[in-house]
Amino acid sequence: MGSENNKAVGPAGHDIIVIGASAGGVEAVARLTAGLPLDLPAAVFVVLHFPSHSKSVLPAILNRAGTLPAAHPVDGEPIRAGRIYVAPPDSHLLLRDGQIGLTRGPRENGTRPAIDPLFRSAAHTYGPRVVGVILTGALDDGTAGLIKVKQRGGIAVVQDPEDAIFPGMPQSALEAVPVDYVAGLDEMPALLARLACEPAKETEMPKDYATGDDPAEGHASGLKSRNMPGAPSALTCPECGGAVWECDDGSIVRFQCHVGHAYSAESMIAEQASALEGALWTALRALEENAELARRMCQRANTRGHGLTATRFAEHARDVERKASLVRKVLLGGETLDAELAAGAPVLAGGAAE
Repeated sequence: MGSENNKAVGPAGHDIIVIGASAGGVEAVARLTAGLPLDLPAAVFVVLHFPSHSKSVLPAILNRAGTLPAAHPVDGEPIRAGRIYVAPPDSHLLLRDGQIGLTRGPRENGTRPAIDPLFRSAAHTYGPRVVGVILTGALDDGTAGLIKVKQRGGIAVVQDPEDAIFPGMPQSALEAVPVDYVAGLDEMPALLARLACEPAKETEMPKDYATGDDPAEGHASGLKSRNMPGAPSALTCPECGGAVWECDDGSIVRFQCHVGHAYSAESMIAEQASALEGALWTALRALEENAELARRMCQRANTRGHGLTATRFAEHARDVERKASLVRKVLLGGETLDAELAAGAPVLAGGAAE
């Protein structure tokens, strides 16, 4: 690792480089940053999706791979050029005026750290000085943030989907954002070094650009402010169950609940699918418990010579066991509901058999 460049970020060039990656991102970020020059006149910020309770060794990997020093920052740390700041697990990485912010605000797209808050805060604070980079990953985290970078006059760079291990995030960005550069990992270091030295063009902030408290800060409550981004929807938040607002700006649809959990369309579908699986396991557990209780009551009724009651309990147990079997098949991926329902199987919410 080379010597650190402690020069404060200056106003001239594109001196704020924000990078987002997910699946396949460790290799991609390491290859990209390894090619950056030691005298890079920009600060680099990286969000890579990590499990909340894992330990990140990405700074150590980047320090071995390249010359720029990499580390997890601390809240309030001043921004310096020639350094790589990696979001630590379970914290959003935000950019404030001259400082780095870390927050455990609401998860976005089901993750913390998430890419969108970094890009959004960089665009809000530094405008045209920002270069946003989307690398390999599934789903579409980072697309909404890259839109904000472009709205504030920044530069959008996307990894060529054919060069990405997981092309989902690059492809999503290309479909929704007027991207400035599409490049492979081998081309990106020289491109970013060049952009860092080019003067940033001053642009006016769009009149409809939101400047309020960022949801990732975790301070704002939609119930108190009644200022939500979009129209109420009939959906609920997969994480907290709160009401969700839908925002469609023409290029991308976003969802946000009043406490700040935010989702892209793909992430919302993925989180709903996860919640659905949890609900099905809960249903399976409840059905099996109900069948077991009915069997016990059947045995008790037989012991007491109550044959009619025992028969009723036995029929109920068999009916519930059929429903439990159907749910288990769906969970294990063997069958769908359609074939069973078409064959006349009782619906899951039904009671005892007649």
